[in-house]
Amino acid sequence: MHSAAIVFPDIDPVLISWGPIAIRWYALAYIAGLVIGWRYIVSMVETPGLWKGPAPLDREMVDDSLLWAALGVILGGRIGYVLFYNPAFYWEHPLDALKVWHGGMSFHGGTMGVIVAMWLFSRSRKIQPLTMLDLVTAAAPIGLFFGRIANFINGELWGRVTDVSWGVIFCNQRIALTHGGFCPAGDLPRHPSQLYEAALEGILLFIVLRIFTHRTTALRKPGTVAAMFLVGYGAARTFVEFFRQPDEQLGFLYGHWLTMGMLLSAPMVLLGLGLFAYLGGFGLEWRKNGDKKSEATAKAKSSDKK
Repeated sequence: MHSAAIVFPDIDPVLISWGPIAIRWYALAYIAGLVIGWRYIVSMVETPGLWKGPAPLDREMVDDSLLWAALGVILGGRIGYVLFYNPAFYWEHPLDALKVWHGGMSFHGGTMGVIVAMWLFSRSRKIQPLTMLDLVTAAAPIGLFFGRIANFINGELWGRVTDVSWGVIFCNQRIALTHGGFCPAGDLPRHPSQLYEAALEGILLFIVLRIFTHRTTALRKPGTVAAMFLVGYGAARTFVEFFRQPDEQLGFLYGHWLTMGMLLSAPMVLLGLGLFAYLGGFGLEWRKNGDKKSEATAKAKSSDKK
């Protein structure tokens, strides 16, 4: 062991268990991301100053979209992992693709799954699809944050070997027992890349999108927030991939730098830039004081009614 490094804490991946029933931190992260994200979307819909006129959908529509979003995350995440990260194994063991409780989810797949689900939902409810995508992508960093924290708690998807003072040794008695007496990450300090991603894809991206949704007229130009999310997520993920250890079954795709995460992030950035071009560029304005005053008045009236 290295005395200068941080030894990974002994965290049980199971939060609570009753006999055969177990609630894992990973499942809780998905639930928290969906529920908090749903509440955040509701708050945007109920903030009149963000829109040009009435909001394009109501609380009931947002509530109905939650199930679609959950299905998009789970199906997209699982299909993405099967197709991009371990296709050879699942070609030989196709039924194992259904065993989601064994782990194996792709964040790129989950993100694209939600986008497809929301597009279909908006078409079925006659909502402008780009507006629905704006709302969902504005809230997406919340789920990304909780997901990456869960990755860290599980001691998975760790980074490359490093000599920085905050390097983490992803090895303890629990991890060793789980893997037949050894730690897959070894006993060398590694970048806690899960926390890097939580900070960039979660916190930073949320703040940037929050500034644009609440301080500019971005939501009045459907597709703008979705485009910013695609570019922002793809760029943040690509940056962190330089510190993250590639999946063992894939390794580096080219040289000692190109990873599957980078390869999957490139189309997202290009799609975002293409959407910007389709919309005719940025073209946003800072929200006027009158918008904020009307928003405050609406909130005050809502409070009086309660």
